[in-house]
Amino acid sequence: MKATIQYIQKELSELYPDTEIEGFSRIILETVCGWSFTKQVVYRNEQIQDPDFEKIKEIVGRLKNFEPLQYILGETEFFGLKIKVNPSVLIPRPETEELVHWMINCKIKEERRILDIGTGSGCIAIALKSRLRNAEISGMDISEKALETAIGNALINDLDVKFFQADILNLQNQEGGLFDIIVSNPPYIMEKEKSGMHENVLHFEPADALFVPDDNPLVYYRAIASFAKKSLSLNGYLFFEINENLGSEMKSLLQDFGFAEIEIRKDINGKNRMAGCKKNN
Repeated sequence: MKATIQYIQKELSELYPDTEIEGFSRIILETVCGWSFTKQVVYRNEQIQDPDFEKIKEIVGRLKNFEPLQYILGETEFFGLKIKVNPSVLIPRPETEELVHWMINCKIKEERRILDIGTGSGCIAIALKSRLRNAEISGMDISEKALETAIGNALINDLDVKFFQADILNLQNQEGGLFDIIVSNPPYIMEKEKSGMHENVLHFEPADALFVPDDNPLVYYRAIASFAKKSLSLNGYLFFEINENLGSEMKSLLQDFGFAEIEIRKDINGKNRMAGCKKNN
C-alpha cells in the first residue's frame, strides 16, 4: 500500500496541494480496497492487489484531468450521510453543512414543515430529515435528473422526503400550504467571478446551478423571498447560502421584503456565506 500511496502522490504532485492529495489517497483506498484509515495506517506495508491497483490508476488518470473525485466515485459524505452525486447536481460543500446546523437549532415546533428550493442532490433536505424526524420535509428543483438523484439519496438513507419539479422563477399556482422553514442554496456566482474558480468546478459541475448574470446576481433570491413572504407561516424562517461578496446586498433585499431578525453569518473560514431571517407579519 505504501507504494500505491507514493504512486498517487507522484502522479498528482504538480496538480494538487499535498494536503488534498493525502485526502484523495485515504478516500481512494477506502473506496477501492475497503480499508478504513486505521487499517491503512496499521497495514501500510501490505501490497495492493492488481485489480484494485488498476482501478486506482483509472481514478488517478481522471483526477489528472481535474474531474472531481466525488463524481469519479459517484458519492460523497454530507452531514454523516452517504450522498450520491453526478454531473447533474452540485457537490455538497462543508459550508452547506454549517447552514444545516443553523436550521436545526431554530426554535420552531417539532412538527415543522420545511421546503428546500433548488434541492439538487437533496443533501440539505435529507440531512434535515435525519435530525428532525417529525418534520415534514420536501424539496423542489427544475432539473428532472437532479430530482432523480435526490429521490435515490432519500431511499439510500431510508428517509421520507418528498421531491417535486418546479421552477422558482416561473412558479404558477403552486399549492402546498404554509411552511415553517424555507431554505435555498440557489445559483449565486456572477459570470465575472469565473476567472477565480477552480477548473474542476468550471468544467464538471452544472453551470445552471452555479451562475447568474452580472447585472442581476440576486435574481433567485428575489424570487424565493417573494415566494417565502406568501408561503411562510407567522414567525417562520427563511435561510440561504449566499455569495460571500453580496452580504450587504442580501440584507437590503430581505429588508425590502419586510423580513425581520436578519442575520448574515460567516462560515468557518470567516466569509459571509449564510443568511437567515424571520417572517413576523
